[in-house]
Amino acid sequence: MSTPVRTTLLALLAIAAGVVVFSLSRSDSGVSATTQAAPPGVGAGTTVVATVDGETITVAELDAALGAELGQLEQQIYEMRRQRLDQLIGEKLLAREAARRQVAVDALRKAEILDKVTAVTDEEVTRFYEANKARLPNAPNIRDQIRRYLEMQGVETREAAYLDSLRASTKVAVTLEAPPIRRAHIDVAGAPIRGDAAAPVTIVEFSDFHCPFCRSVQPTLLQVLDRYKGKVRLVYKDLPLDGLHPNARRASEAARCAGQQGRFWEFHDAIYSGAAGTDVSAEALRKLASTAALDVEAFEQCLAKNTHEAGIRRDLAQAQQLGLSGTPAFFVNGRLLTGAQPFEAFAKVIDEELAASR
Repeated sequence: MSTPVRTTLLALLAIAAGVVVFSLSRSDSGVSATTQAAPPGVGAGTTVVATVDGETITVAELDAALGAELGQLEQQIYEMRRQRLDQLIGEKLLAREAARRQVAVDALRKAEILDKVTAVTDEEVTRFYEANKARLPNAPNIRDQIRRYLEMQGVETREAAYLDSLRASTKVAVTLEAPPIRRAHIDVAGAPIRGDAAAPVTIVEFSDFHCPFCRSVQPTLLQVLDRYKGKVRLVYKDLPLDGLHPNARRASEAARCAGQQGRFWEFHDAIYSGAAGTDVSAEALRKLASTAALDVEAFEQCLAKNTHEAGIRRDLAQAQQLGLSGTPAFFVNGRLLTGAQPFEAFAKVIDEELAASR
């Protein structure tokens, strides 16, 4: 069986998934966030996994310490199992149909799948390239790679449709259980909000102003807010990665100073436009402040006082408590998504949350 249709071009072309890994310093302590998991069975939760001079550590305590990462790993394992299960089901359906027709499985696949795939045109390759060129590698054979990807996608689409037709006439029961949903509870008091403040779905973004993946996902977030207008709000949390981006914390402070004038998102957008790069000199920040239509003098006075240093430390402490390991990281109603995810990844979780709230 081939890879599922939802495999992305970025994976096929070996483009990074979009997450910058970091380590939080022990000195970044302060206000913490809590992670609440769906309760495990009593036996599992109370199982002792270690003792220290007679004092026990249980599975429940261990799971709580792992935080949101545990839920994401459980979901990844489930999705791997479900993907492989669908492949096994498909293989059985093909084998049964081939036996019914008294032909080989390969012959059936060729007749019903490969021979019915439409050839990829040069116009389709060009259209895909133009839509994605900002994220594609500068390789001399990139058009050939795109063509192969589109051909593979065509085969996957046809195969999925054919298997669906076989499945519709066969009794298939899937009893694989999804893992319990683990939700992080994050204090967002005072954080900048974009979208309807009363929206039923909240996306909390932990981000670094100088992280390239954080910048690349911004158009996707705007697409999400537009598509789910009134249903989704975006909350911004600072997670400057000092070891990788030594100037990012200064950019976070500047954005918070802009927020004091009610212009956080204007300054946020100016930074993520990439015009200033990673420059946080007084001149560069003044230009950003002007772009965001700030009172520049008040903005510079705010920066000079390090007014928001403590607030950034609180965000860092929350990230550490939540077990985050990179940027960008998102919590959709407390459900973790890491990396510069495509629109479809956000939409899947948002749709589930909206359905559950009805």
